[in-house]
Amino acid sequence: MEEKNTGLSDRFVESLRNILFKIFKRDAALGKLIDKLVTKEIISYLFFGIMTTLVNFVTYSLLVKLAFGNNPDDSQVTLSNGIAWCVAVIFAFFTNKLLVFESKSFAPLTFIKEFFSFVGARILTGLMETFIPTLLINAGLNGTLFGVKGLIAKLVVAIAVIILNYVFSKLISFRKKAEASESEKIKNYPEEDCK
Repeated sequence: MEEKNTGLSDRFVESLRNILFKIFKRDAALGKLIDKLVTKEIISYLFFGIMTTLVNFVTYSLLVKLAFGNNPDDSQVTLSNGIAWCVAVIFAFFTNKLLVFESKSFAPLTFIKEFFSFVGARILTGLMETFIPTLLINAGLNGTLFGVKGLIAKLVVAIAVIILNYVFSKLISFRKKAEASESEKIKNYPEEDCK
């Protein structure tokens, strides 16, 4: 029997799954949902999403404190936030590419396609995160949370953005190559194999 070499993240996810399956029966509806959602890919995605947020906040804080002092004007805050967003997206791209979706190719065309589709998706969801909370607040989802008006709307949008970013990354940016079609398989066989 071949022994599988498992890393720390594999063991962590398996331990988490075992704990959850002790609480929820595997064949029950919630157990089936856990079976689908508690995977190495999704746990890694969530972990590196938190790390990306930290990179964003640390970059922003360093820029505001070190570059502009303790009293930045609005344009300096905007510039710091823009730079922090760019640094965070680049960090997210590489962690998603290499550690979450395990796309190891650095062939120029593959890399360019992955990078620009990833950044494009993040720009789209960034715009959603910027403008949709206001629309939701104006549509009536204007409750307060922790005394902050609109935080419920922002939370709803943030959850949608996390899900959309995952879907865009999995299905567009880092999509696994599908099996070659039959015509491609035949086309690539040496002539003597087709006789």
